[in-house]
Amino acid sequence: MATKSTIYKASLQLADIDHAYYADHNLTLARHPSETDERMMVRLAALALQAYKLQSVCKGDGTLAFGAGLSDPDEPDVWLRDFTGQTRLWIEVGQPEDKPLIKACGKSDEVVLYCFSHAADIWWRGIETKLSRPQNLSVFRLATGVSQALGALAARSMQLQATIQDGTLFLGDGSNTVEVEPLRWK
Repeated sequence: MATKSTIYKASLQLADIDHAYYADHNLTLARHPSETDERMMVRLAALALQAYKLQSVCKGDGTLAFGAGLSDPDEPDVWLRDFTGQTRLWIEVGQPEDKPLIKACGKSDEVVLYCFSHAADIWWRGIETKLSRPQNLSVFRLATGVSQALGALAARSMQLQATIQDGTLFLGDGSNTVEVEPLRWK
């Protein structure tokens, strides 16, 4: 019998000062059996960093949610859909292959990728030229120590506070805070 996903609940209080977006998000994260806490929390951080687009792109009339991610290669890790069902934002995390990313660029108005882990620099050198064409693709790098610190925040039930100022996300659980400053590669 296949191992089922583990369900995590997160209450995220978000204050994005850069974009004047303030909201509370009650989130359900399904952690795939092959997914680590680190990757799951990078997904959550990516959602927090892009959540303002719910207001700026969809004028509040859309859905920001976690996709099937590892369970379905044709779905993103996080997406934003407007009231018509059109995918306005497709977010991936990790070091995916070029073809699925280029395919995603054709399915969504915007694609954002957050890379992490010690192998991200090597991955980027090998794939950078293949990803130079899509104009609606942005690629960011999270430092390895940062993604590992995010993983340490993981708990089955989380009360998280997120503040974004000057492009930096401060994500904390009341006891520990992780400073996430994404480096833009593309």
